[in-house]
Amino acid sequence: MESVKNYLYTERAHFMCPNMHFGIMAKIESNYDEGQLRQSIDTLQKVHPFLQSLIAEETDTGRFYYQRQDYLNIPVIVKDEVALWQQDYEEISVRGWNVKKESLLKVVVYPKDNEFQILFIAHHLLCDGRGLLQLAEEFAEHYANGVIPQFAPERLIQCLNDLPSNSDLPLISKLIIGDANRRWKKEGRQVMYEEYSAFERDYIQKHEMKREIFTVCNERLEEILTLCKQQGVSVNDWLIAKMMLEEHTNKVVIAADIRNQTKCYRKGAMGNYSTAFSVSVKKNEEHVITLAKRVSSQVINIRQHPQKEMLVLACYIHMLPELIDAVAISTLGDFGSNTGTFVGRNMFGYGSQNGYSITNLGKIQSSVIAEAIFIPPASPANKKTWGVLTVNNHMKICTSNLVAER
Repeated sequence: MESVKNYLYTERAHFMCPNMHFGIMAKIESNYDEGQLRQSIDTLQKVHPFLQSLIAEETDTGRFYYQRQDYLNIPVIVKDEVALWQQDYEEISVRGWNVKKESLLKVVVYPKDNEFQILFIAHHLLCDGRGLLQLAEEFAEHYANGVIPQFAPERLIQCLNDLPSNSDLPLISKLIIGDANRRWKKEGRQVMYEEYSAFERDYIQKHEMKREIFTVCNERLEEILTLCKQQGVSVNDWLIAKMMLEEHTNKVVIAADIRNQTKCYRKGAMGNYSTAFSVSVKKNEEHVITLAKRVSSQVINIRQHPQKEMLVLACYIHMLPELIDAVAISTLGDFGSNTGTFVGRNMFGYGSQNGYSITNLGKIQSSVIAEAIFIPPASPANKKTWGVLTVNNHMKICTSNLVAER
């Protein structure tokens, strides 16, 4: 039995927003066995309550929460042509994702004689990118070696007390959000999930995403690592600078893992334990390392100040959840809320839809996972997103690029 009911708090930002799914495509160096694969998926489902859950609404309060299901099936689709995996990912994407009826994880498998590739597609309500990488590793270890992961009950970020000290918003931000909350209450509106679902399908089908995969080979990665170490910057700093130069932008939003900083995270749990913040420079017409040093200085400064690093999470905590629900459909659809549109344009970046973002999941070594690709979520706020993952000293960058309306 669940001791604590997990309500949607900061996760509310992923609830009624299109393209809040992402994936990991992994090559497994082990003979394919359908029964063994299903057993591994079932084992993961037993140790992760969110893999057994749908999103439900309390009838008396209207609050949304993760509701355990007795017989929830994680769909596993078997396909022949691994070369078409991006097409398969797109086909699943354009259908939308009804989180009140569909498992928060979907799986596609591409069998071969002595290996297979597996595509995990997760809704952001299940976990963040680091959480999905953990899930892929747990699957590989159970499938190949019989290693059973430890049961990990989730406890989500619920309030400011779950964040580091001094994470609360600056006064001016509190006033702006407080005013938006009051204006939203005066409107007396609410987005119904069925209304959102229709909008989501229409939005995704109209907005084409182009994805490309780039591989940084072993030798080149070693050169980058050596250079970054010599210059006192991280590979992440280098990636941010590279994106700024290639995309001719002065601002990049990056994701940051905060598992070690939150007071609610339990080792191995699914859920969202990450934040995001922007790095901005006045000009970027310079060498990548010079720019990376400027980026590094900003990142260090932000991460030393919780009020800056946790800004987006504090905003979600202070904002009325029903207003968060209305942001995407008001700005990008035809839901007539002036407040939702104001927030979407001025706080969520849905007005210009011209953002650039990087999520780097870091690096792993694995004897079972030969290589893997992280397909990042394609937020409506972004024009381009990079997803980065390094496995066995091979870095792969997957770009999601908003092309245009179909």
